[in-house]
Amino acid sequence: MSTENEGTPVPADPAAPSAPPTPPAPPTPATAPAGETAPQEAHRPTPQAAPPSAPQEDEPTAVQPTVQAHTPAPAPAPAAAGGPAGGWPPPPPTVPAWGAPQQPVPAAPAAPRRRTGGLVAAVLVASLVAGGIGGGIGYWAAERGDNGVSSTTVSSGQAPASFKRDPGTVAAVAAKALPSVVTIQAKSGGQDGEGGTGTGFVYDQEGHIVTNNHVVASAADGGTLSVTFSDGKTYDAEVVGRAEGYDVAVLKLKNAPKGLTPLPLGDSDKVAVGDSTIAIGAPFGLSNTVTTGIVSAKNRPVASGDGSGGSSSYMSALQTDASINPGNSGGPLLDASGAVIGINSAIQSTSGGFGQSQAGSIGLGFAIPVNQAKNVAQQLIRTGKPVYPVIGATVNMQDKGQGATIATQGSGGTASVTPDGPAAKAGLKAGDVITAFDDHPIDSGPTLISEIWTHKPGDSVKITYERDGKTATATVVLGERTGDS
Repeated sequence: MSTENEGTPVPADPAAPSAPPTPPAPPTPATAPAGETAPQEAHRPTPQAAPPSAPQEDEPTAVQPTVQAHTPAPAPAPAAAGGPAGGWPPPPPTVPAWGAPQQPVPAAPAAPRRRTGGLVAAVLVASLVAGGIGGGIGYWAAERGDNGVSSTTVSSGQAPASFKRDPGTVAAVAAKALPSVVTIQAKSGGQDGEGGTGTGFVYDQEGHIVTNNHVVASAADGGTLSVTFSDGKTYDAEVVGRAEGYDVAVLKLKNAPKGLTPLPLGDSDKVAVGDSTIAIGAPFGLSNTVTTGIVSAKNRPVASGDGSGGSSSYMSALQTDASINPGNSGGPLLDASGAVIGINSAIQSTSGGFGQSQAGSIGLGFAIPVNQAKNVAQQLIRTGKPVYPVIGATVNMQDKGQGATIATQGSGGTASVTPDGPAAKAGLKAGDVITAFDDHPIDSGPTLISEIWTHKPGDSVKITYERDGKTATATVVLGERTGDS
């Protein structure tokens, strides 16, 4: 609906008035002396109304009354001395106020050529009185409704019980997914009991809940965790395992109820830019909030932290413009079919940082691809510890735009390339600049780690690198590291 000129009065076109202007009432003529003849203009015939044309489609047809005794006939308009001939238009007939009794007026004999005007006046009177009755009835109905006696308003509760949302609509997807999404309350074990609110979703019927590590980190050591479902039921939970680098954690409900419905997992590798997304979470503590958007980018390298000064997490993220705010962390990012394609984890702030401690969404949210999160969750459920794929080399994490440079030495003065490690076996050396990993461009150390962690230990990956101004390729078989360090 266009809103152009909405709220601005539009002046009427003076060339096409809705009704002809009414001239001022002529002065009352003086009574002519007996024997004199009134001015000739007074005896000019009144123009006859044009014969009625056939009624147009969608126009009401006027019905002439058959009983003339109850129709007041207009008195002849007095002629103004020296006034315009005919005095058009004649003044409108006097209409009594709505509800006032009408005094019967005896029908005055009228010349045949004046009868049409009388009928038109009668129709006008009837129309105005009918309009008054309609207004009175409307006012009466409003008064009756205000007094609570009756009402013609149909409330939403009176909608047909058979009304259902079509499968695939946002409402249908949200209604099916909400019972499997939970709000997580985490409190630390300290005296202050500080914590926060996040989101998670049911992973299996045994009561495992998948969420972000930064949601539960404060309660992981001696704290308390509670999980609330959309129906308001709350259960205590405990941490099964958490992966700080992946920013993934798995909880287990204590006394898990029967009949849990896990959310179906999609395939994040098959997601396309432009696909619809639905995010469910508890932004700023507002549980069961549903927002929508699209996948606005794929393979977005993101290094985020929880603001506590701990190690950063890295992901080759799905980017979405669905509104994601603090409290959405750990919640599912769904596709149009209701399958999980990612775990909402970070947002972009106007200051350029990533994390969940920012003010709010600016339309740039990031989710861990579900294929990666699934692998991590299964590992945590089996062993309680994360396993990371590695190349066995330390890269510079500060430089950007020129690839990932293998440092001259590792932490604590160790070798930057692990002897007999994956990179060493592939022939990589300190100073080499890795520019592509499995055909994905690499512009920095965090980007390289994000790409490495989308794979599993044992995967063979092609690496493109530069050495002394020359480009070369090598195949690296990824090693593994257990636990966070």
